[in-house]
Amino acid sequence: MSIPKVVTVIGAGSMGPGIAALLARHGSQVRINDISEEALARAEKMAAGASATLDELDVPTVPGGSVAFEVDQAKALDGTELVIEAIPEKIELKKTLLAQVEAVVGDDVIIATNTSGIPISDMGKEMARPERLIGMHWSNPPHLIPMIEVIKGEHTTDAVQDKLIEIVKAFGYEAVVEKEVPGFIENRVLYAIMRECLSLIEQGVATQRDLDTCIKWGIGYKLAVIGPMRLLDMAGLDIYESVASYLNQDLSNESAVSTRITELTSQKKLGMKTGEGMYTYGEGEVDAKRDDIIRGLVATRKVLSEIKPV
Repeated sequence: MSIPKVVTVIGAGSMGPGIAALLARHGSQVRINDISEEALARAEKMAAGASATLDELDVPTVPGGSVAFEVDQAKALDGTELVIEAIPEKIELKKTLLAQVEAVVGDDVIIATNTSGIPISDMGKEMARPERLIGMHWSNPPHLIPMIEVIKGEHTTDAVQDKLIEIVKAFGYEAVVEKEVPGFIENRVLYAIMRECLSLIEQGVATQRDLDTCIKWGIGYKLAVIGPMRLLDMAGLDIYESVASYLNQDLSNESAVSTRITELTSQKKLGMKTGEGMYTYGEGEVDAKRDDIIRGLVATRKVLSEIKPV
């Protein structure tokens, strides 16, 4: 299975440009569509940056690939073979968009959604052909993290799932096939970690910096090589059973959002986008930190690519 010749990515936010750059690198003619000319201008710079990162990873260029930026949705969808929806996480917006897309594209076109947690079945309830809607959840930054969650909705056909898996594998990514659950696998596990970390911060157990250091080297380093199920076997199931028997009852089971988070968001302290969040960023520090993160991810991916799967 080859990658579709023409792909439409709808949404020029944080994910769309990286997705487009990756697919173009593998030979697709990608059109990024957004209602905002300003967003498209930013996306053009982001796509160029993502392409430069792919150069650092020595990702080969397949001839014929390109990225175009189109405010006219009908033009962006003309002749497309795959649609990837990547607009904000608001179900009514997504439903409206899906209806618009479905009315224009051919019957055999897969419509994939990059939603990070909205149930696929809920999004497709008002579609005429919900059997071709499927979850295609990329991890951010999408051009760097070579894993995609593939999630069928209630009506998605096996044929659509199988075809999308083949497409994902064709550009060298791992396809993780999942049943439909809120948040999917990646975000469910990530948010469980975030909840416990925020609880420890609120209890004054450690500073943000020390907690980040502990997770980076104590958990992240291991999990980058050994998946949690394999780690259980390595540590010993008897050891896990013993520790979990007393530790699980003490872990956070808070169902509400952390008060630390709600206090900060109420003050419009949203993280890097505003210059202050869990950390405070000085002038030029946000760009420097983002560059550090990208360099770290590039270096880590190069190393992990050489390691036999454990």
